[in-house]
Amino acid sequence: MRVLLTGSSGWLGRTLAPLLVEHGHRITGLDVVPGAHTDVIGTVADRALIERVMGEHGIEAVIHGGALHKPDIVRYPRQAFVDVNVTGTLNLIEAAVAAGNDRFLFTSTTSLMVRADVRAGASVKGAWWMDEDFAPVEPRNIYGITKLAAEQAVKLVHREHGINVAILRTGRFFPEDDDTHATPSGENLKANELLNRRLTVEDAAGAHLAALEAAPQIGCDTFILSAPPPFAREDAEELARDARAVIARQYPDAAALYATKGWVLPDIIDRVYDPSRAERRFGWRAKSDFGSVLAALRDGTDLPFAHDPDYTSPIIAQERDACMC
Repeated sequence: MRVLLTGSSGWLGRTLAPLLVEHGHRITGLDVVPGAHTDVIGTVADRALIERVMGEHGIEAVIHGGALHKPDIVRYPRQAFVDVNVTGTLNLIEAAVAAGNDRFLFTSTTSLMVRADVRAGASVKGAWWMDEDFAPVEPRNIYGITKLAAEQAVKLVHREHGINVAILRTGRFFPEDDDTHATPSGENLKANELLNRRLTVEDAAGAHLAALEAAPQIGCDTFILSAPPPFAREDAEELARDARAVIARQYPDAAALYATKGWVLPDIIDRVYDPSRAERRFGWRAKSDFGSVLAALRDGTDLPFAHDPDYTSPIIAQERDACMC
């Protein structure tokens, strides 16, 4: 299948592109900055460019992973988020319909579900259990607002034209340090997040591949992507009060293994992302989870996730280098 992949120079794109090729797909990468898997330099906000790329490359399906992200909020005005995240998405799916494509994948984010009360901590009932039916959805910043608007736009085009749509709300998979959490930080924080809100970039790429191939059976649906949590909804109250006790029941040696690294387990967990719909509907389940972290600690092998505190997105690196000229 000839696939247009936007965001091909980014963290997800550079992992997803070779995976798609490995499975027999022909990729045209589009990004605003150069990359090993980027064939076209340009923005999705350029409607004429999108239409030209669709025709010249015979595109049969679109995976739209490109976007302005949360860290870009301090660097770009709100209008830029509307232009790229909303108008750009609409440009792509309308061009896909015009070209006769039967499937469109949209990389969204669990961030749009983190409204003010979720960000403030657990509810009176305990940890928030966040699946695709979690509501109301009230994004807290322009990034979340525009991603939610883009989701609604692709659903509208699906209803009008029947193109199959998979909306993939990914949990965290970035390699850099968190910009808000100082303690714990680094690898310790990423390991903890595999309990409830993170996945590896390899698993995120695998989910996109699986959704692409299953799109005709999906029709139109939204999916949370995260490592499978080792908890049940019935654990929500205790997770918000004593997460370590819940973890100890599932992984009796977790505390001891963490101690060998000088790490700490979370005292409380205030939210849990539930990715089970993706497994039910198109057979995807993350290969790496919190148990994979503990296995690596036991065996002295590499951790299952990437950690790079010096990672800089390609667009930020390009702008930095330009300023140094």
